[in-house]
Amino acid sequence: MKIRVGIAGGAGYTAGELIRILLGHPNAELSWILSGSHAGQPISKVHTDLLGDTTLSFSEEPDFYSVDVVFLCMGHGKSAAFVNDNAIPGNVKIIDLSHDYRLDAPDNDFVYGLPEMSRDKIKKASRVANPGCFATAIQLALLPLAAANLLNEVHVHAITGSTGAGQAPSSTTHFSWRNSNISIYKAFEHQHLKEIGQSLRRLMPGFDKALNFVPLRGDFTRGILASVYLDCNLSIDEARQMFDDYYADAPFTVRSDQDIDLKQVVNTNKCLLYLAKYEGKLHITSIIDNLTKGASGQAVQNMNLMFGLDEKAGLYLKPSAF
Repeated sequence: MKIRVGIAGGAGYTAGELIRILLGHPNAELSWILSGSHAGQPISKVHTDLLGDTTLSFSEEPDFYSVDVVFLCMGHGKSAAFVNDNAIPGNVKIIDLSHDYRLDAPDNDFVYGLPEMSRDKIKKASRVANPGCFATAIQLALLPLAAANLLNEVHVHAITGSTGAGQAPSSTTHFSWRNSNISIYKAFEHQHLKEIGQSLRRLMPGFDKALNFVPLRGDFTRGILASVYLDCNLSIDEARQMFDDYYADAPFTVRSDQDIDLKQVVNTNKCLLYLAKYEGKLHITSIIDNLTKGASGQAVQNMNLMFGLDEKAGLYLKPSAF
């Protein structure tokens, strides 16, 4: 079985990562990759690491009748405009990597694509909204507690690499500013807070405590480390067992008995979790690669579920361990 794939918005970091994964996917075949600014140019001219891996060039117009699924790797607001402006056949599945369809709304028929929470719904879906990168790391640290109705006020400090800001250069992404530097941004106001809260309340409807989130920019390129803590009466053994039980069928989310570091997950679709107890507080460390489990890898994981494939297909990726 070959899934014919189209990608809209093919020049950015998430699209580049998606192309790399799909080129190695045993059940996927790239049909076209749209880019208005690079139409007609070889893919490898923009994603230079793909030189020798594909002869495809960027397309200017989509051909929806030549694909089974379309990935939307477009800026926030642009995905919804693309869906509204194009007559996409009903048999073509859509996976959106932007923020446009993550939040519930009366006219939103997209399923929120966090497999560890919504695997069965994703399998039946024709349209999936891929979660945000910070949202993925933080939710995976909290879902077992929410499912057990054990959430209290939550405190999160999380740091992300420069690729999380996208490919377009800005004052906080160029090398001379980012190198040997760290800073806080959007403290307590980050846009992913809404989708995190939405998911937690699906599992724990009465949750009304504060979710305190302080995001940081790191001086590295890829990855997210989230440090999460809250008051919890469980013993450390009880907490570990709860997480093991909740993620027993989750192939990419793994609890570690040893402290974890970011290089263990960079370039993989894994989320690693480490739990520790300090008096009455449970501390959870959650690490992912923002471009794979936080974006393109999770999008392929969702594609696999939507088409009845092995959830891990195409996602046996080697970490950058050193």
